[in-house]
Amino acid sequence: MARDFSRSDRVGQQIQRELPDIIRFDLKDPRIGMLTITDVEVTRDYSHAKVFFTVLGDAEQQARTLETLEHAAGFLRNELGKRIKMRTMPLLHFKYDVSVERGMQLSSLIDQAVSDHAKDDDEA
Repeated sequence: MARDFSRSDRVGQQIQRELPDIIRFDLKDPRIGMLTITDVEVTRDYSHAKVFFTVLGDAEQQARTLETLEHAAGFLRNELGKRIKMRTMPLLHFKYDVSVERGMQLSSLIDQAVSDHAKDDDEA
């Protein structure tokens, strides 16, 4: 059964489109590296939004980016309010998205298994 495309989904997509531009052009914080907003989940009452992101770099870079985003959340929310016309703009909560990293690890494991299997076939 297909899920209805709710207004909170549309708001999340709009935040996902606007937020990278605000971070890049208005925030301009050098502590934020190559950032990608992977998803935004908005609650039904529009009071909170979980913003999932990835960033190039090690765990230290991830932590520094998360801290910077959390510190700038009020500013980012205010800037979003100027671009998206809503009665109340959701509070932003940032979460590092581990799914991309896990996907790359799984892909690497699969490649390794295929390679090992090919070696075993060649030896037999």
